[in-house]
Amino acid sequence: MSIYIKNFPQIVTNLLNRRRIISSIQKLRYMVFGLGNKTYEHYNAVAIYLDKRLEELGACRVYELGLGDDDANIEDDFITWKDKFWPAVCEKFHIESTGEEELTRQFRLVTHGPDEIPTNNIYTGEIARLHSLQVQRPPYDAKNPFLAQIKVNKELHKGGDRSCLHVEFDISDSKMRYEAGDHVAVYPINDSSLVERLGELTNSDLNEIFSLINTDQDSSKKHPFPCPTSYRTALSHYLEITALPRTHIMRELAEYCSAEEDKKKLLLMATHSQEGKALYQSFVVDGCRNIVHILEDIKSCKPPLDHICELLPRLQPRFYSISSSPKLHPETVHVTAVVVQYKTPTGRVNKGVATTWLAKHRPEDGKPLPRVPIYIRKSQFRLPLQPQTPIIMVGPGTGFAPFRGFLQERALARANGKEVGENILYFGCRHRDQDYIYQEELEQYEKNGDVKLNLAFSRDQPQKVYVTHLLEKNIDEIWDIIGKRNGHFYVCGDAKNMAVDVRNILLKAVQEKGGRTEVEAAQFLKKLDSMKKYSSDVWS
Repeated sequence: MSIYIKNFPQIVTNLLNRRRIISSIQKLRYMVFGLGNKTYEHYNAVAIYLDKRLEELGACRVYELGLGDDDANIEDDFITWKDKFWPAVCEKFHIESTGEEELTRQFRLVTHGPDEIPTNNIYTGEIARLHSLQVQRPPYDAKNPFLAQIKVNKELHKGGDRSCLHVEFDISDSKMRYEAGDHVAVYPINDSSLVERLGELTNSDLNEIFSLINTDQDSSKKHPFPCPTSYRTALSHYLEITALPRTHIMRELAEYCSAEEDKKKLLLMATHSQEGKALYQSFVVDGCRNIVHILEDIKSCKPPLDHICELLPRLQPRFYSISSSPKLHPETVHVTAVVVQYKTPTGRVNKGVATTWLAKHRPEDGKPLPRVPIYIRKSQFRLPLQPQTPIIMVGPGTGFAPFRGFLQERALARANGKEVGENILYFGCRHRDQDYIYQEELEQYEKNGDVKLNLAFSRDQPQKVYVTHLLEKNIDEIWDIIGKRNGHFYVCGDAKNMAVDVRNILLKAVQEKGGRTEVEAAQFLKKLDSMKKYSSDVWS
């Protein structure tokens, strides 16, 4: 996720230009490392601006600006920068350094006996407040999610080897509200088989109750996750066990290897030599190995489970574009999600955390409806205020999700007698007879005059055809909508390839049909963006 702060440079300038602050800044020694993602337009803009402005105001830069790219390996970027930055700091401030980092644990382990802590004081998956999932109280947010019933959970694909779910969450008792284009956050639960396997590999009792307590008593972060809890709960609800471990984890794991060859291998992957980077890339990244796979393949590595719990990152909620409109479905939130599952080069099958859990939890007759913690996250991805404004939507695959809500809303407005502008949709998938999701709905909308469909089935003919090919053929229409009729343009889906290609086609349309230069075309799109007439909801 990236956050763009409007007029950020001016805000910083106003703050930094205050006389008293400037006096302090001139005594400041600084270095900046930015966190960003190259697939986004404003890549590391805040870090670049701050670094430059501090220098202009007289602060002393200790070391050059570092830029982390989360589209590649942001940890590698940081450690490569840090390895050069630290000697520069030592030289600047005359600090003696051996160049070796001492490994120290941030948290200490406390184990709790069977009768030491009352059962109702033990966390069982709550995000923050104890018993928040048992005693629900609004408002619901990231720390207090709503335990929603799954009313509908059905397969959308008609064939092939992939699966796409349509899920409906009941929010009728939550007082939560949403708008078409918003996101819903789903708190997933890790696959129980992976949790059990991690217990086996570490020879641990998963039902043991424990706490991890920060050794820094002044820190506001007392625990890495809610404690006390059981290892089973921590691994199921709080820890990201399917993520590829970062290099600093490999460095820590090396200390628990009884075989020297295994230790050397892990230590090498933790370095940033060319050999170490290559080994980490092939063994961890290309091999798609999570913590379970690494312990299976580095057989002499036997770390204690509590240290693994300290090292692994927190399990984060998964965000999905809501694929419904509250005007039509005020008491339910719909999600459209492809079930992530793929075979790795080692022969294992890796699965997505949230979609794997959802795929297993479908309503059954005679049984209570399954529940999952969720909350609503507001978005800037919005329909025009005036329903008569024409719109173009580009959403291949599950990128169509928010546009389903858009179409529901506009079709309802039209059915109620309102004037509604033209709705043009570009949708694509592999095969018409397999993964054309919501086919019946879309064709009914088209029949009713609620949408103009542009469909690309990439593998139904010898030469692949994508939505971008259709867009290129229709640049006259694109310019007519965004350049002449004050329309809005939306794109949802893959940020790295599809969204970049769509933007380039837009630039081409503005240049060729609008008579702009390359620079003027880029400025035109920026203006559309600032006016919320060009919106993207994309993911890496």
